[in-house]
Amino acid sequence: MRRVFIGLAFVAGWVSTANADALGDAVAKVKADTARYQDVNNALADGYIPDPVGGCVSAAKIGLPAELGAMGVHYLNPALLGLSPPGERVDGNGTNLDFSTPSILLYEPQADGSMQLVGVENLVFKASWDSANKGTLPSFANVDYEAMSDNTATPGDEAHGFAPHYDLHIWTERANPAGMTTPFNPAVACTS
Repeated sequence: MRRVFIGLAFVAGWVSTANADALGDAVAKVKADTARYQDVNNALADGYIPDPVGGCVSAAKIGLPAELGAMGVHYLNPALLGLSPPGERVDGNGTNLDFSTPSILLYEPQADGSMQLVGVENLVFKASWDSANKGTLPSFANVDYEAMSDNTATPGDEAHGFAPHYDLHIWTERANPAGMTTPFNPAVACTS
């Protein structure tokens, strides 16, 4: 019985390492595919716009512990998000899961006013995704997207102005000590 347990533990460790390697390989490809966006002007030329809801998103800004860090300034691609006309919250019907052309680029503002690419994000609106994919979560390299919606009982806006959605952040340009797909990065700041 003990050998079986040890064998299962070894297999579980191997699967975890294999998944981590697969994720690392997938992130390396995303980094290569999005390298042109290190220059924010290329993002603007390709139809990305600064998030009209609000500047730089930090954990503290939405009522979470400041030590979690920040996401940065979101540059959105309205066509990939399938944005609806303006309303109370940013909403749409986009279901883009292709990280080689992400729906959102994440930039950290710099002291000289420039923007430094730190990561990418895909966001799919919950209503559109759920109607076409009942019972499944969107995923990337075996990592499920996170479900996000604002909790009106808290002072911060956990969905930072967006309608309920699923999203996944990938820190392609700035290592995240909390994990390469963790939403907030302690190595990213909203103040330069």
